[in-house]
Amino acid sequence: MKISDIAELLLLAALWGGSFLFMRIAAPVLGPVWLIEFRVLLAGLVLLPLLLRLNYLHQLRQNLVPLSVVGSINSAIPFLLLAFASVSLPAGFTSILNATAPLFGTIVAAVWLKERLTPTRMVGFGLGFAGVVILIGVPPIAATSAFLVAVLAGLLAALMYAIAAPYIKRSLADVPSLVVTTGSQLGAAVLLLPALPFTIPQQIPSFTVVMAVIALALLSTAFAYILYFRLIQNVGSTKALTVTYLIPLFAMLWGAIILQEAVSLSMLIGCGFVLLGTAIANDLFVKPFVH
Repeated sequence: MKISDIAELLLLAALWGGSFLFMRIAAPVLGPVWLIEFRVLLAGLVLLPLLLRLNYLHQLRQNLVPLSVVGSINSAIPFLLLAFASVSLPAGFTSILNATAPLFGTIVAAVWLKERLTPTRMVGFGLGFAGVVILIGVPPIAATSAFLVAVLAGLLAALMYAIAAPYIKRSLADVPSLVVTTGSQLGAAVLLLPALPFTIPQQIPSFTVVMAVIALALLSTAFAYILYFRLIQNVGSTKALTVTYLIPLFAMLWGAIILQEAVSLSMLIGCGFVLLGTAIANDLFVKPFVH
């Protein structure tokens, strides 16, 4: 990769790592539903003019059903779960739970796509699971019932991402990524509308909360996706996906610097196990054959 590509990869990791910081700031005030409604609606509306300019509107209409499904399982539900987890958990901790998505992806691929679960991948999954056990067993905060529910929500969000990936690959393989992103964000916004009257925030958000919502929608969602697609074009999807391994590092960094959240030894060890297990399970250390 060129230096410019590496710089863009680091910027993307910083933006996606920042999403956990922004949710940590805004979720306790707005609640998960209203926060995620603002996130997906603003992101979708910002991307819509670009989609129209590229004459992709017909593709959006042709794929309304699968885009709505993706909006549900890849945006609305996992975003809600992560926002819920962010009310109780530090930003870095939540991001480590989210980093288990590729691990769940290995299991989903074995069950759904009938991909062979090799001994190496099983070792990787075992290491990743051990990392989660370390996180839960030695938490940075009191291990109350609320903590355990929040952890479960974070892991369930990662599982939803893992389920969404093969669905997108099967149902929207020939659809431009910008169409998938814009359609899924707007679809998620529509899906969440019925819940808004029952989850009205109990306090007026401060300027800091408003800015966190705007940053979450515009920087960590709309701009980040555009950057991600650019990286895929420049370096390929495999190298672009290595951003997954950098996100928890940035999330912990932002949480420590801006919110003064503690980065415990168990978080570092657990994060190391999760990322190592994910790398092994996804054959990151296996060199491809050169033809």
